[in-house]
Amino acid sequence: MKIGTALSNGSTKALLLGSGELGKELVISLQRYGIEVIAVDRYADAPAQQVAHRSHVIDMTDGEAVKKLIALEQPDFIIPEIEAIATEALTEIENEGGCTVVPNARAIQLTMNREGIRTLVAEKLKLPTSAYAFAGSFEELELAVGKNIGYPCFVKPTMSSSGKGQSRVKSPEQLKAAWDYARSSGRVDTGKVIIEASIDFDFEITLLTVRALNEQGAVRTYFCEPIGHVQEQGDYRESWQPQAMSPAAIESAREIAEKVTDEIGGLGVFGVELFVKGEKVWFSEVSPRPHDTGMVTMVTQKQNEFELHARAILGLPVDTSLIREGASAVILGKFNGRDLVYEGLADALAVPDSEVRIFAKPESFVNRRMGVALANAKSIEEARKRAVKAASLVVINPAG
Repeated sequence: MKIGTALSNGSTKALLLGSGELGKELVISLQRYGIEVIAVDRYADAPAQQVAHRSHVIDMTDGEAVKKLIALEQPDFIIPEIEAIATEALTEIENEGGCTVVPNARAIQLTMNREGIRTLVAEKLKLPTSAYAFAGSFEELELAVGKNIGYPCFVKPTMSSSGKGQSRVKSPEQLKAAWDYARSSGRVDTGKVIIEASIDFDFEITLLTVRALNEQGAVRTYFCEPIGHVQEQGDYRESWQPQAMSPAAIESAREIAEKVTDEIGGLGVFGVELFVKGEKVWFSEVSPRPHDTGMVTMVTQKQNEFELHARAILGLPVDTSLIREGASAVILGKFNGRDLVYEGLADALAVPDSEVRIFAKPESFVNRRMGVALANAKSIEEARKRAVKAASLVVINPAG
């Protein structure tokens, strides 16, 4: 592949739809290879916009606005970083040719809507998942849970991210609140929710799966070591790599991940979420992009998930080698407001083998992810302790 010089007439351009903290790291990785990067989001000064060559603010669910921007910028690559995007517009753009949607428009359509991906995995690929149902009304929800799914169960929007709109329901009395929360908190209101039966599992993992070109120019699937994580209200709080698993469980996880990503197609990193109990593995979800739990790879792998995504997109060689054990812990906002200051960074970085990434989001919300602490150690247990401690020492306050 030839790469033109950024900001020249022959530049190679990548346009990011979504400019959060994951996009910020991807921008940096792409720019190392001379790519001209345009960052797009629904609000100004998003993290990736702060490091991109230029930026735009649009409603990414507005298909006409997306197509107008693509026509203006004429990128070589369109890289979605979030779920709430006008996928019909991406399909049109892909069909017209001239640029590559990463990994492809069908993948974005399938994975942005839990109905599409769950139906594909469970019914077409016949892979193990939790029992599930979809409901377009509260009455359908009551019927599905009462007759088929049972309690406890999970009620989720069919389109959301970072755990937004998800509830664990233990009794019929909690069902209406879960319905209202799912309908009001999704990225886009599809009119439906998904209900998932609870699985008795030992732990949940993210298996970063990379589709890239090998030395012969053929697509090959590569795997990172499994990442364990802790979630609260469906949103990640800690992650670590590697997660200890039996050889049989690792083999099953890789088999499921490869079948799902082969069906989706395209090049790049996929975050495949799986439940594990002993040697048994169930599919949970997949994201066709770097995963929030995968931020730990910034201190564990030879090439982190953002470098892997950039390389795979550009057709360059990838290396998923783990070089040390590590962990991550998020730094959360404690109040709603703008004009922020960060304190305690020196104390956090005094924790042995620690790193901190401040996302520089222009506005804080309660429990909004504002940064991440990373740490290495000789054991996962110690790495987790160090990451949590470092994260706790970073304090976000209103300026003045």
